[in-house]
Amino acid sequence: MKCPFCGHTEDKVVDSRVGRNGEFIRRRRECLQCSRRYTTYEYVEDVLPMVVKRDGRREPFDRQKLRNSILKACEKRSVGVQAVDDIVLDIEARLHERADKEISSLELGDMVMEHLQRLDQVAYVRFASVYRQFKDIAQFMDEVKGLLKTQEKKGRKAKVKP
Repeated sequence: MKCPFCGHTEDKVVDSRVGRNGEFIRRRRECLQCSRRYTTYEYVEDVLPMVVKRDGRREPFDRQKLRNSILKACEKRSVGVQAVDDIVLDIEARLHERADKEISSLELGDMVMEHLQRLDQVAYVRFASVYRQFKDIAQFMDEVKGLLKTQEKKGRKAKVKP
């Protein structure tokens, strides 16, 4: 492991802990050159599908890129980092279950929007505005109206319950 401070490649592991449900191992390391400590996280290397972009390019699925886009949509909202990590984990699990070797960025975006719609409506609209690339305000308003109709239906269902 390369020290992030001095670049030296030899270190010693000071502490190891199993992370959330055994999904990763957190290791506390100390550089043998500069004696500074840093943390690494080890995940099982998974074979995830390639993401097919709108222009036809293909790139490997990147969990950090997905996480960052969700965090950006949730910026300045009362959404915890754990909730964002849970979304990323759920999407990764769904990708593992698929037999396909590729997934379109549109399908991946739909998965994110499905989660955000339940989690935070403002984050949902923020993500949708970038993901759906609205051409004008009318398209944006249609999306918001659809969201409001969904909320009205949920409100009526809640009132009907005995």
